[in-house]
This record gives sequence, structure tokens and C-alpha cells, in this order.
Amino acid sequence: MIVIVMGVTGAGKTTVGSLLAEQLGWQFADADDFHPPENVEKMSRGIALDDADRGPWLRRIRAAVVTWIREGDNVVLACSALKRIYREELAPGPELRFVYLKGSAALIAERLRARHGHFAGAQILAGQFADLEEPHQAVTVEIDPDPEQIVSEIRQKLGLA
Repeated sequence: MIVIVMGVTGAGKTTVGSLLAEQLGWQFADADDFHPPENVEKMSRGIALDDADRGPWLRRIRAAVVTWIREGDNVVLACSALKRIYREELAPGPELRFVYLKGSAALIAERLRARHGHFAGAQILAGQFADLEEPHQAVTVEIDPDPEQIVSEIRQKLGLA
């Protein structure tokens, strides 16, 4: 199974995703690692990516997902997957499930102000919320609780408790 933990920057995808993978004994991957250097540079300057920027990134992630499925790997992937078309690109089959980390812009902006060392900062948050098309075919969890509680809820909703 592949579980994609999705949401806007600062929602906790990496924190929650890595904790979920650790608890399940699965691999963890971060979609940020699939970005070409020019995307990272653009985001670090506070410039939101457009669909043309995201195309090569999505194709690289999909190739990894296809490989994981073919090899029977269980993986938790932290990935924004903001738009429905992105999620369709990433989901080659029923082995993939999306988990949407949902939170208010105010809460996430507060978290981003406290975060250091990440290339995507608060200045791109408004663009991420503008691009976000909330998923209807995903497990949705609110991000207000602590990461352990969020992971517990995800595991329960996915039947992985």
C-alpha cells in the first residue's frame, strides 16, 4: 500500500508521514526530495510553483509510486498533491490512499513562522491555499491535535491500527 499524506505547506506532512511510517514499519519518502533544483530555488525566494513547474516533479513521483507498487513496497509519501489533477497523476491504482491534513490558514501560518530550515515559507502559503482543491476521496484529519493523535486517527481510519 502507498499512503500519500497531503496538504498545504506547513500542515505537518513530513512530521505526520514519517511518524506514521515509523509506527507501521514502512518506508517514508518526501515529495520535496523529487523537486528539481530550480523549483527549490524558486520556492526559497517565496515564488509559488505553477503547473508547468510541477509537471516534471509529478512525473518523477509517479514513477517512484509505480515502482513501489510493482515491488510490493509499503510506503508513506509526504506530498502536497493540492489539485485533483495532481492526485490523478499520482494514483496509478487502488493500492494508493490519500490522507488529507486539514487545517486553518491561521494555524498553519503560525506554524510556518516557527519553522526554520525549510525552503517553503509562509510567503507561499496563500498561493497553496488558492491552489488547494480539497479531496473528496481521501481520509481527512484535522491538524489541531498533536502528531501522535493525528497518526492514531489515520491508522484507525485506514484500518491499520
